[in-house]
Amino acid sequence: MALEDPLAPPASEAGALQQIPTTLHINGIPHELLLAPWVILLDLLREQLQLTGTKKGCDHGQCGACTVLVGGRRIKSCLCLAVSYDGADITTVEGLADRDTGALHPLQQAFIDHDAFQCGYCTPGQLCSAVGLLNEHPPASRREIRERMSGNLCRCGAYAQIVEAIAEVAGLAERGQEPS
Repeated sequence: MALEDPLAPPASEAGALQQIPTTLHINGIPHELLLAPWVILLDLLREQLQLTGTKKGCDHGQCGACTVLVGGRRIKSCLCLAVSYDGADITTVEGLADRDTGALHPLQQAFIDHDAFQCGYCTPGQLCSAVGLLNEHPPASRREIRERMSGNLCRCGAYAQIVEAIAEVAGLAERGQEPS
C-alpha cells in the first residue's frame, strides 16, 4: 500500500490546481493562455509575455507602478489574478502609442514636453493611470488631477510636471486661470 503525501492537497482540491484556459486581449493582440489560478496579472505581463513596461513596485497595490487599463479603466495589476480577466481588453504602456503609425499617445507626448519624469520607473503606471483618469471623466482642476492621481507615487517628486502634462491633455486653462 502506497503512503499518501501529507503535504499534497486532498483529492477534492486536485482540480483547483489545474491550469485554466484564459484569453486576454493585450494591447489589441489576443493571447490564448493556460494559467494556474494563482498567477498575478503583473507577473504574467512581465515574466511570461515579456511586457516589461509595467513595473513591480510594492507588490501591495500602494505605489501604482503596476497600473494598467482593463476596458479603459485603471487597475493595479499586482493585486489581480490573471484568470479573472478572461476575455478582457488590457492595455499596458506598450499599447498606448498608435500601433499603425507609431505616434505617441497625447499623454506620452505631454509627459515628454513637461519633463514629467525623472528616473522613469513610475512613468508607465503614471501614464496608464492618467489615461484612465481621462477616460473616467475630464478633471475640472489641477487639484482634482492631484487627488485622482494620488494612488500613483513618484519617488523623484515630479508631481508638478505630471499634473501639468495631464492638465494640458485635459484642456485645462493655463496655470493660475482656474481654481487650484
